[in-house]
Amino acid sequence: ATVALRQRLESELEDIRGAGTWKSERVIVSRQGPHLRLAGGGAGILNFCANNYLGLSSHPEVIRAAVEALEKFGAGLSSVRFICGTQSIHKDLEEKIAHFHQREDAILYASCFDANAGIFEALLTPEDAVLSDELNHASIIDGIRLCKANKYRYKHMDMQDLETKLQDAQKHRLRLVATDGAFSMDGDIAPLREICQLAQKYDALVFIDECHATGFLGPNGRGTDELLGVMDKVTIINSTLGKALGGAAGGYTTGPKPLIDLLRQRSRPYLFSNSLPPAVVGCASKALDLLMESNAIAQSMAAKTQRFRSKMTAAGFTISGKDHPICPVMLGDARLAAVMAEDMLNRGIYVIGFSYPVVPKGKARIRVQISAVHSDEDIDRCVEAFTEVGRKHGAL
Repeated sequence: ATVALRQRLESELEDIRGAGTWKSERVIVSRQGPHLRLAGGGAGILNFCANNYLGLSSHPEVIRAAVEALEKFGAGLSSVRFICGTQSIHKDLEEKIAHFHQREDAILYASCFDANAGIFEALLTPEDAVLSDELNHASIIDGIRLCKANKYRYKHMDMQDLETKLQDAQKHRLRLVATDGAFSMDGDIAPLREICQLAQKYDALVFIDECHATGFLGPNGRGTDELLGVMDKVTIINSTLGKALGGAAGGYTTGPKPLIDLLRQRSRPYLFSNSLPPAVVGCASKALDLLMESNAIAQSMAAKTQRFRSKMTAAGFTISGKDHPICPVMLGDARLAAVMAEDMLNRGIYVIGFSYPVVPKGKARIRVQISAVHSDEDIDRCVEAFTEVGRKHGAL
C-alpha cells in the first residue's frame, strides 16, 4: 500500500511540475524587510512579496517588546486558554484590539485561518444562511464548509446577485453576508457600503475578513469599514496579527460581546489550540501601540502604491485592483508568470508568480506588494526590472 501511495503521489507531483504550477520555497537567511539575503549567497535582494505592509516585522520597538514578553512570560503556555493558558497579556491585547476596531470585545486565535475556521460553525445552525463572495479567501470557504447553515455563493462583488441571493435566503432565521474586506489575490476592495445597505434592507448581518486591510486602510488604519464609513454597520470582523500588525502570527475575531463569549465556549480552534506565545503577543501589542500613536506610517503607503501602479501601467502592464498595495501584474499564463518571477530574482527583485489553484486558471499573475518601508528608489528599480523582463518574454 505504501509503494502504491508513493507512486500515485509522485505521478501527481510530476503533473504539477509539468503544468508549470510548482511552488518552490526560497530560503531567507535574514530578517523580513524590504531588503533580504537569501541562502546560497543572494544578498541585497529587494523584497516585493511580503505582507509586511507597515514594515513592522523588524521594527526595533516591536522586536524589543517581543524579547521583553519572552523574558517575563516565557516561551509558551503549554496549554489551551481555558485550562491554564490565559495570561494577562492575552487579555490586554484582546482589549486593545476591541478598542482599535471600536468593538465590544475580541478573542485571539493562533491564526486568522483558525478564526475563520472557528466562527461559522459556532454561530450558524441549519436554520440559518451564509452568503459568501465567490472569491473569498480559502480560510473563509473552509470555515463555511464546516458549518451546517444553508450556503449561498454570490458573484464577485456583484450586488445584484447578492440581492437575489438575499431574497431567496429570507426563509432562513439568520442571514450572514461574508466577504473579504480587501481581496488578497486581486487587490480590490469589497463594496461595503452597498453590502451594508442590502444587509439592512434584508435584515442580515455583515462579516468581513480584514487580513489585507487592518493597519493601513482607512484614515487611522482600522480597515475597509473605516475607509468606506460603515464601521457601525459591520457586525463581525476577523483579522490577523501576522501581516501589518507585527508579522509574527495570530488572528482574532472582534464584535459584540455575547458573540465573543459564545466563541470562548464553542469555537473549536480556540478550545483545542495552544495559546498564542507571549513573544507573539508582545509583538502585536507594540505594533498596535505604534499604529494608534500615529497614522503616519499607514498614510505613507498611498503615495508609494500610486507610484508603482502608475509607472507599471505606463510601461504597458495590466495591474489588477485599485489603490491597494497588493498590485497583481496580470499575465494569464502560469509558465510565463513563473519564468518572469525567476528572471526578476536574477535582477535582484524577489516576487512570486501565482497560478492555479491559488488563482483561477488563465488568471496567472505576479503579485507585487508595496510596503511602507520601500523607498521611491526601490519602487523605481522594481519597475525597471519588470520592464526589462517583460520585454524579454514578450509580455509587453
